[in-house]
Amino acid sequence: MVKAVVGANWGDEGKGKITDMLAKEADIIVRFQGGANAGHTIVNNYGKFALHTLPSGCFYGHTTSIIGNGVALNIPVLFKEIQDIVAKGVPMPKILVSDRAQMVMPYHVLFDQYEEERLGGKSFGSTKSGIAPFYSDKYAKIGFQVSELFDEELLKEKVVRVCETKNVTLEHLYHKPLLNPDELLETLHQYKEMVEPYVCDVSTYLWNAIKEGKEILLEGQLGTLKDPDHGIYPMVTSSSTLAAYGAIGAGIPPYEIKKIITVCKAYSSAVGAGAFVSEIFGDEADELRRRGGDGGEFGATTGRPRRMGWFDCVASKYGCRLQGATDVAFTVLDVLGYLDEIPVCVGYEIDGEVTTEFPTTAKLEKAKPVLKTLPGWKCDIRGIKNYEDLPENCRKYVEFIEEQIGFPITMVSNGPGRDDIIYR
Repeated sequence: MVKAVVGANWGDEGKGKITDMLAKEADIIVRFQGGANAGHTIVNNYGKFALHTLPSGCFYGHTTSIIGNGVALNIPVLFKEIQDIVAKGVPMPKILVSDRAQMVMPYHVLFDQYEEERLGGKSFGSTKSGIAPFYSDKYAKIGFQVSELFDEELLKEKVVRVCETKNVTLEHLYHKPLLNPDELLETLHQYKEMVEPYVCDVSTYLWNAIKEGKEILLEGQLGTLKDPDHGIYPMVTSSSTLAAYGAIGAGIPPYEIKKIITVCKAYSSAVGAGAFVSEIFGDEADELRRRGGDGGEFGATTGRPRRMGWFDCVASKYGCRLQGATDVAFTVLDVLGYLDEIPVCVGYEIDGEVTTEFPTTAKLEKAKPVLKTLPGWKCDIRGIKNYEDLPENCRKYVEFIEEQIGFPITMVSNGPGRDDIIYR
């Protein structure tokens, strides 16, 4: 059976923890899109980790971790990540890399930095990991596929061709040092050496695994609102963050995805620029940020303080609908235990009219939150294992949100650890 774990909002919903938890029952975990630009924070018996490329299920001996064809693969980043977790006592994970995955090149990272620098105050809040230049090149058909590392003649010709076009931009737009084809070829030789033992025809491997009845998890990066088609364009990522793309980014039939676990936070947070209707500021935001997550709400990749807000029913209903949620995993509920009352955004007021449907970006910029306040539960709920044992106001909060978004909340996370979970 294939299950997808995806985000309903801006990313940072706690997908890593949910994947790590579900991976216990899985045979194979596949990353299907995105690159090393966002991180998943995992807390387990080996310690605390921020993963950027490795699937969040890599801590179990029985799982195979796959880098799908839809991923922006930064080979040195992947291998540094493997070395880091092994150095902390994690057994060497079994890893397969799709021969159709494309590689983030060193110049992609440079171009990302140069462009943000050039845009100045009008920048997209990029993590400068090379993601937009990588996907631009993929669709312009000048990217490097892993399989091409094994064709020396093709590489020799292609590095010259690619450097010619890149150098025009470097010289005339960015006024930066030019690329050298020989150095680039040498880099690609190093990449080949690193990745060779792991390269695999992933779609065939997965097809056979499905036929054998294996349990497969697709792990998405970021969330619905960062999708380039359905998100807050242009403040989005460059690859589709939706479960539907899991079929493409892993190379499996769409009808095989039977369960879509969509992760929602009990409040909102976002990294990077873009409209964020339920956002809060000042002391109120600082307090939530400090208590939030495990050790505070700071980006797993950038360390940037996350922007904070109350739960947004409009954005979350939309996020779950676009993902096709069969189950909602509701995370960090324990964090809200300090509040006397908890505001929830139940609608957007745009030009004097209230809507509960998520609008396009231009309208979103004008939206003001319509808030409803619910009573808090004023106690620590960590360690509770049964839903019935949660305080009444806590259950009412979960049920109110479930009713607003219209999708079943089947898991409630009440702590950072792998076992801090309540099944409903």
